Amino acid sequence: MSVLPDTPTLVAYLAACLVLFVTPGPDMSLTLARTIGSGRRAGIVTVLGTSLGTLIHTLAAVLGISALIAASATAFTVLKVVGALYLAWLAIDALRHGSALTVRAETVRGGLWRTFCLGLGVNLTNPKVVLFFLTFLPQFVRADSPNPTGQLAFLGLAFVGLALPLGILMVLGAARVTGALQARPRLMRGIDWLFAGLFGTFAARILLTVR
Repeated sequence: MSVLPDTPTLVAYLAACLVLFVTPGPDMSLTLARTIGSGRRAGIVTVLGTSLGTLIHTLAAVLGISALIAASATAFTVLKVVGALYLAWLAIDALRHGSALTVRAETVRGGLWRTFCLGLGVNLTNPKVVLFFLTFLPQFVRADSPNPTGQLAFLGLAFVGLALPLGILMVLGAARVTGALQARPRLMRGIDWLFAGLFGTFAARILLTVR
């Protein structure tokens, strides 16, 4: 059984992942701060730590959502509706409060291993990431899919596969990225509107489908 979603769904998913990546948050702030404070190696190690956290969130989401699908297709539909409402809230929150990007030069003692653990810890302890994976991934899997577990796992791995190289590129161009984001509030606001528009569309689409 194929774990690949259809082409339009995959394209939409990757576009959503890209918007999520460029939207500043705790992971991006920490990565840029570590790069500026301790150099590119520290920044890349931070990216590896946050990526491992994402893989763990993916595993947890796959196990939990798959169990829900096995128990009840109706329950899965309820989860998708809750997810749609959560995505709508994210869209509204982005417009109300904007993106979060706090970058300051800092040095963490303990070497690269501690830096890696710091990246992992920031990702794992962010409740928004937990809720995001539990509500975001189901939007791209049909409840009657012959292999929902495989598709959920593929989507999670695809997110990491996209975000990891982009994160490394961000580290390599950290100074320019930081300057562009902090010095251009219109750019930041444009990202907010892009994020809100995309996830608002997803929320409306799933709600209309359920009805």
